[in-house]
Amino acid sequence: MTERPIAIMWFRNDLRLADNPALRAATQWARENDGCVLPVFILDQVISNQLGGATRWWLEKSLTLLDRSIAERSDVSANINTKPDIEPPTRNSTSLRLFAGDAGDIIDGILETHPVGALFWNRLYDTPSITRDTDIKAAMMDRGLTCESFKAQLLFEPWEIKTGAGTGFKVYSPFWRACQKSPPPCTPIKAPQTMTLCDHAIAGTVAVSALDLSPKPFDWATGLGERFSPGEQGAMDQLFDFMDDRLQDYAELRDRPDHRVTSELSPHLRFGEISPFQVWHAAHHFADANPGKGKTASKFMSELGWREFAHHVLFHAKDLRTQPLQSQFANFPWSDDPDALDRWQRGQTGFPIVDAGMRELWHTGYMHNRVRMIVGSILVKHLLIHWRDGLAWFDDTLVDACPANNPFSWQWIGGCGADAAPYFRIFNPVLQGEKFDPKGDYVRQWVPELRDMPDQYIHKPWDASPLILKAADVTLGQSYPEPLIGLKEGRERALTAYQEMKMAMA
Repeated sequence: MTERPIAIMWFRNDLRLADNPALRAATQWARENDGCVLPVFILDQVISNQLGGATRWWLEKSLTLLDRSIAERSDVSANINTKPDIEPPTRNSTSLRLFAGDAGDIIDGILETHPVGALFWNRLYDTPSITRDTDIKAAMMDRGLTCESFKAQLLFEPWEIKTGAGTGFKVYSPFWRACQKSPPPCTPIKAPQTMTLCDHAIAGTVAVSALDLSPKPFDWATGLGERFSPGEQGAMDQLFDFMDDRLQDYAELRDRPDHRVTSELSPHLRFGEISPFQVWHAAHHFADANPGKGKTASKFMSELGWREFAHHVLFHAKDLRTQPLQSQFANFPWSDDPDALDRWQRGQTGFPIVDAGMRELWHTGYMHNRVRMIVGSILVKHLLIHWRDGLAWFDDTLVDACPANNPFSWQWIGGCGADAAPYFRIFNPVLQGEKFDPKGDYVRQWVPELRDMPDQYIHKPWDASPLILKAADVTLGQSYPEPLIGLKEGRERALTAYQEMKMAMA
């Protein structure tokens, strides 16, 4: 009996069934051509290079759950007797086919051995992904096969939003205004009710364990699992919890790490377990259902705008990870200080809100955005350590680290990126702590050795008297470290370095 033609659905950073236009196209093609869908995920060098320890942990969980979701929607009966020598798949069979290796070679191998008629995927916007995808699409077209890509990861394509001169934007505010003048984001589409899955044996498939994504050499990810639930259902649960319980206070309290009001959807968006269209329309529904709360919904959607802007800049930049967008910063006199970097990574800087953030990051794979700015400023300004060192650490430890947001944010912190805060804007960790964690609740949660410090000294224990320190059972330099550098000294050193860079460019 003739084998059914195959439509390959190539999952990448879109690990969901709902609002997945490439998946919809694959299922539609299979239906119209009396074919079947072959869902695949390929851990190639492009994707592997974008993963750190925390994102590898997340990816393993997400792939496992996606496989289960696909199996639950498999139209098993449709595949019965497609070939007399092949048993129909069971609900426990692997529905998402996993591969490791060069994506082009793996797809070519499937084309050579199976009746593939079409390949579908959702677009990515970093240069390595674009290069890979362009080559694969050209190879498919040369074979006379259908190959289509779709917008699913961004509300607005980077090439759709242009300045009056027809170029990409370098400043957020006019970029977001231009986005808002564009046609509104389309309504999310539902997940397919059923899918006729390919039941062919495919050479080279591996189990998820063979992708080597699990924490090594021991399971250090317990805290990540306590904080987050990867997968499409986990994403929807997070969205509904945010809409129901926290969005109403978002505009007022979003900068407060001592209050849980942010969406914490970033890792779900990073892996495409939820689409920005789903989030956008949920926020709009909230605003419609809650008169007088339009401001807080609008503020939240502007943060989606920052995500869009980061990808916009990523698309237009040559190398966002290694090259400063402001070229003069190539001459910045960065300091090589491995000990200071290590203390920063371990949350032992002696600045309480910095240490709280770094310890939260290590335990949960996450850090509040305001605190990210504070810890970043300390690193690149007070300590004069290169922003690429901060980027590398966040890449490895953040569950939401992605090719766009992470380098974009570190360049912004370093004063060398798009719409960056001027380098001479230097965060004072004491003032930031007192403003955004006024009672020290956030610090006490993550720096328990300071839990008995009075509120007025929780962000500056070095100013407390010996009697106060003794009463709080704090010994600076022993139970809690002395600051790595004086705040005034660090600020002056940063400004001096900035002037040296400017003089070098003169």
